[in-house]
Amino acid sequence: MWAHSASRWAGRWHLLADHVRSTASLARGFADSFGAGALAGALGLVHDAGKASCAWQEGLERVADSGRRVAVPHKELGAALVVKRAGAAALGVLGHHGGLPGLGELRQWMRGPGDLESLERFFGEVPEARGLMDGEVLLPDAWVGDARVLEVGVRMVFSALVDADHLDTAAHFDDLDGPRVRSAADMDGLVRRFERCRSELLEERSWSPIDEVRAGLYESVVARAGLRPGVYRLPAPTGSGKTLTAGGFALRHAAEHGLARVIVAVPFTTITEQNAEVYRKLLGEDVVLEHHSNTEIDQRRMRLAAENWDAPFVVTTTVQLFDSLFGRMPARSRKLHRLANAVVVLDEVQALPVSLLVPILDVLRILSEHFRTTVLLASATQPSFESLAVWQSLPVQELVDEPVELFRRLRRVEYEWRVEDPRPTLEEVAQDVAAERQALVVVNTVGHARRLYRAVAMHSPGRWVFHLSTRMCPRHRQAVLAQVQQLLGAGESVWVVSTQLIEAGVDVDFPVVFRALAPAESLQQAAGRANREGLRPEPGRVVVFDAVDAPVPMFYRAGVAKTLGFFGPGRAQPDDPDALAAYYRSLYRGLNVDRAGRGVAIQENRARLDFPAVADGPLVDPGAGVARDRRLAFRMIDEDAVAVVVAGYTDRVKVEGLLEQVRNPEGPVGDALRKLRGYTVSIPRAVAADPAVRALCRPVVAGREDLWEWCGDYDLQVGVDEGEIGKETVW
Repeated sequence: MWAHSASRWAGRWHLLADHVRSTASLARGFADSFGAGALAGALGLVHDAGKASCAWQEGLERVADSGRRVAVPHKELGAALVVKRAGAAALGVLGHHGGLPGLGELRQWMRGPGDLESLERFFGEVPEARGLMDGEVLLPDAWVGDARVLEVGVRMVFSALVDADHLDTAAHFDDLDGPRVRSAADMDGLVRRFERCRSELLEERSWSPIDEVRAGLYESVVARAGLRPGVYRLPAPTGSGKTLTAGGFALRHAAEHGLARVIVAVPFTTITEQNAEVYRKLLGEDVVLEHHSNTEIDQRRMRLAAENWDAPFVVTTTVQLFDSLFGRMPARSRKLHRLANAVVVLDEVQALPVSLLVPILDVLRILSEHFRTTVLLASATQPSFESLAVWQSLPVQELVDEPVELFRRLRRVEYEWRVEDPRPTLEEVAQDVAAERQALVVVNTVGHARRLYRAVAMHSPGRWVFHLSTRMCPRHRQAVLAQVQQLLGAGESVWVVSTQLIEAGVDVDFPVVFRALAPAESLQQAAGRANREGLRPEPGRVVVFDAVDAPVPMFYRAGVAKTLGFFGPGRAQPDDPDALAAYYRSLYRGLNVDRAGRGVAIQENRARLDFPAVADGPLVDPGAGVARDRRLAFRMIDEDAVAVVVAGYTDRVKVEGLLEQVRNPEGPVGDALRKLRGYTVSIPRAVAADPAVRALCRPVVAGREDLWEWCGDYDLQVGVDEGEIGKETVW
């Protein structure tokens, strides 16, 4: 009996018995790290039992040369075979192609397999599977007593199963002698490499007055790496060397406790790219895997590793991490088992969406308590998560004994407030910015950024004025940041107007930063771009302004209201850790985060093991139809976006060639799509729905709406500018 048709080159068919045994062995090895090896092995052994049916085997012969799939269901037989012993984890078998279903879909198979003829045929090929029909329950005891622990457990064994299934199938079609799994990393060796390269890196850098504080912070934090696995907090001011300190602690902690890998997740791709480059210099290209939506990975081995995080050090985004943790599809879920027996560093943790905090914190707690995952929360603006009910009983260990003193020693800026009447206009702010020799302005919306950029440029003709926003493709943003850093390093006059994408983790150093009024954590993050190295004789200036013609957007208003109650003229400054903690507690109470509707709905659906409701939202009418309420789904980015490829930035011939590869593929198009990400802009769906904007977009592949080509102009200063469409332009 066959599991798969002929391999690509040798033309060998894949025996069903070989495939399920290999999948079982791999899945068992993956899940051993969290005490569910026997369970995952059982799922692997039976996941393709339905392929033993005559209908499926005959179907495979019919489609073998066409590349099509067999249109005969095969997952139900294995789920029915193992459900008495695997319980809810049998959902993994039902979902190993189409995604985890809800618990209700499993109940009909609780009575046992219906296709006894196919079952006996399967036992004839894999006789050891017969023993899975009866015996002790394979679920770990700790999972059975807590519905949400069970929910995470099901996700983790599902991950082990689909990763094992994919690896064995890929090995067959690539004519390999077995699945390729990276051997365990030498964490002690990586620690030595990290320390050696860190010393060399620091020797190359110019001296800074705050180097002594950075060194002291690093040594005191990594000295605690031997503490037991759990949840840690690293409150590190901007410019304190947090990237190196967090990485050093995570590697040493992994080495001390035999953990398999380090996973660093940050909120923005700009920081991901920057951090990944730092870690590659310290650990090497072969160790660090950078995985996010804009990554181009040229080495095939690393591309495969990106699908399941099979690397000792992974740098990714919080969107990739948490949308995978709460998703249900096999491709996203493959990597989840790598979170067990690992260190997860959440950098810039203040950027986690408040509406999703309860489910996020609950899953982090469960990973820490049941899956041997150490979680490190790193931020200059540490949120008061312990004030929320979901974490009140969780022991969070502090890595800095006296954060108030640390922040005092690293205070390098003074705040100025222009938030009371008479409030300035954007034009007045532009004049003030242009009067500076070097200045950064951070505003709250793309529209405000474009308006202010053009106003500053008008007051600074012929000078270096730059714009940064997500309407620029990643390659464009990277080029602008590189040029800005070069000009700053040379002491040239330079002005930058940016959205929030620059305010967390991007390594630029201005004497003055203008920041549109925003929640306190954003004000402090922006302040981290002023006098970053402490080299100037005077403190950096941070000018907080509330322009009368650029109102605070709705999504910031609750945070801004609380901010003005704690910070400002005559009150505390945003770099006061005690005031920040009080601000967060007040904000969470005001927003009723513990009982907020979206978080509660996700938690309830998790407890019901309703995986589609968690990922896609609950049914609008459970009695009829399939429409779901996306407002109650887990989505790190709420705003639906349309991905459009721009050829007008640079390398037009290259981009058009890649588009042609996608339109008329002669083989796999994955490489072309990966390379196109650097030229892709995400446009909010509400903006893309405007008829004038929609007229300038066309699908890259006719009939598909997941990727579009931008046929309009691409402004070499601001990128895609939907606000100028239809206006008469004077050249």
